[in-house]
Amino acid sequence: MKKLFFTLALVLGCYFAAFSQKNYTNAIGLRLGYPTSITYKHFISEPGAIEVFAGFRSYSGYGWFNAAAAYEHHFDISGVDGLNWYAGGGVSAFFWNDRDNIFVNNRDYKSTSIGVFGVIGLDYKFANAPLNLSVDWMPLVFLNGYGRGFGGGYGALSARYVLN
Repeated sequence: MKKLFFTLALVLGCYFAAFSQKNYTNAIGLRLGYPTSITYKHFISEPGAIEVFAGFRSYSGYGWFNAAAAYEHHFDISGVDGLNWYAGGGVSAFFWNDRDNIFVNNRDYKSTSIGVFGVIGLDYKFANAPLNLSVDWMPLVFLNGYGRGFGGGYGALSARYVLN
């Protein structure tokens, strides 16, 4: 999957090399992480962006769908055009389905969990292509339901097509 992603990013970068966009306002793409999601990022001010994403993940016997929104404040990294680091936070809703849950006598188990998370990451916009890449870590705290407690394994590598 990683090889496919990097090959796709390289091909898109070469294909759109004729276009020149240093900054961006809107971008849409994929978050390749936990879980894989569709992402949309919109800058509401020079440093501030709202990112919304939704994804699905399943294993044998159980899976979940999640939807989330985050505010991310971007900071320039001097000396590297197009590279920023960002920090922020947001909320997420998880909809769980577990067909083989031993804690409920092997019956279907469905639950909804609400979580709050922080986010820290790097964001890079290619100068000569409408392509944005970012990598982040999102520690999450489930406030209720299935998965209650701290989850430190969330984050992703994102590839987005710049719309403006």
